[in-house]
Amino acid sequence: MENLRLGLVGCGNMMKHHISGVKLLDNVDITALCDSELERAENVAELFPDAFVTTDYREMTEHIDAILIALPHDLHYECGMFFANNGKHVLMEKPICNSEEECLKLIERCEEKKLTFMCAYPVPYMPAVVKLKELLDSGEFGAVMQMSIWTEQLTQNEELHWINTSRLGGGQFFSHGCHYVDILLRFLGNPVSGTHFGTRVGTPWMIKEGTSIASFKFENGALGYHGATWGARGTMLGALNMQVHTEKGMLEMTRGEVRLYDELEKHIPGQEADCNYKVLFKTEGLNGKHTNFEIEHFADCVLNGKTPMTSARSALQSLRIIWKMYEAEKNGTIADLRGMGIANI
Repeated sequence: MENLRLGLVGCGNMMKHHISGVKLLDNVDITALCDSELERAENVAELFPDAFVTTDYREMTEHIDAILIALPHDLHYECGMFFANNGKHVLMEKPICNSEEECLKLIERCEEKKLTFMCAYPVPYMPAVVKLKELLDSGEFGAVMQMSIWTEQLTQNEELHWINTSRLGGGQFFSHGCHYVDILLRFLGNPVSGTHFGTRVGTPWMIKEGTSIASFKFENGALGYHGATWGARGTMLGALNMQVHTEKGMLEMTRGEVRLYDELEKHIPGQEADCNYKVLFKTEGLNGKHTNFEIEHFADCVLNGKTPMTSARSALQSLRIIWKMYEAEKNGTIADLRGMGIANI
């Protein structure tokens, strides 16, 4: 297999980000396209004129080696299982499925067939995030005390859009927060406990929370935090910001830069704190979700028999944690997260 023959199912807004990534790759060919609305698939086909186009994904199998699925969440299981049963490698948009039972059935089927099954989490592959983790893992800045991740978006859709229904599988924390629970696990290790609070205030179009706050304690003593909203009317963060406080400084990742803030003097009440920063890394010439890096990794795993970093089994851990934290929130308790790290898969 020289190049990976990749099919795309679901040619809507999310797939646009993946298409911009695929266009940058030399080892992936888009050979089939599917959408329930033929016009959307045909519009994408203008970029890939040799691709087979259909409204029925069951017609794609002979044209592809692997499939990238970007459908409403409640369709992930049925679609993924069809391609797994037909021997096709699967790159699944997050979350992999809407229930643990569906996730496990699909994972086990892909393992039985010796297929690559990867979750399309782009964040761990973004160059600035890779650099941030590399710097922290070096030990140069001492132990991590606390890591915070903020995301701010406005996702209001038309009233009947599927995101506003139970098809989403949960609220903002489930649908989008799974990205960042995954990142906290990768950066901070094994979780011990956690809490979640969500609200629909400001996002009445959603049936569950549109804004959430999640906090975590880890085995190594570090604390993690994820704050997010789908109801933002303004932002200073550019959608995503990460800050990590360590014993020797504060590292920040925002807008493709990694910055180090250090030499902060002891706080004196009533005086404004002042701290300069140094840019340690800057991403040049990249915009959007940087999906080329995740798709390139997926292709490399398929072509060379490697295990994906964001395998479906590792992605399931972030979903298990979210379900556990939802249940604890409902019961007014703290979630016991022991044994739920990526190292435990």
